[in-house]
Amino acid sequence: MSPAPNERDRIRSAMDRTLAGQPEHSDGALTVVALALEAEVPRNALTQRHPDLKNEFYDKVRARGQTPDSEKRLRQQVRRLKELRAADAEEIAQLKADVEALVGALHQSTVENRLLRQQLTGGAGVVRILPTQPSTGPAH
Repeated sequence: MSPAPNERDRIRSAMDRTLAGQPEHSDGALTVVALALEAEVPRNALTQRHPDLKNEFYDKVRARGQTPDSEKRLRQQVRRLKELRAADAEEIAQLKADVEALVGALHQSTVENRLLRQQLTGGAGVVRILPTQPSTGPAH
């Protein structure tokens, strides 16, 4: 399907309206999707047939000191992912510390268990009978 003859003109007009804050067919977001809606063209008109106009749009947005909405969303997602990564790193550090403590406790229990088994089998355990005290209550 070939593009409409005035497609580039419609995209340029849509750029001007969007950048002026006067969109007629979109929400005025600084995205390719909103620009395509504003120009009443399919999105692939900007991404495939006229990528130069898409790049020009983003260049104009940046030249005005603004950040394209798609870039804002990506920056926000990067920030959120960095926070998640930091939280994961903190959790991993805690888990490593827990593992070390558990390994130490397991080792100590193993050593104590071995010593107790040696005492039981080595005959070193002497059973002594303790003297009993006479009962003070009535006998049955």
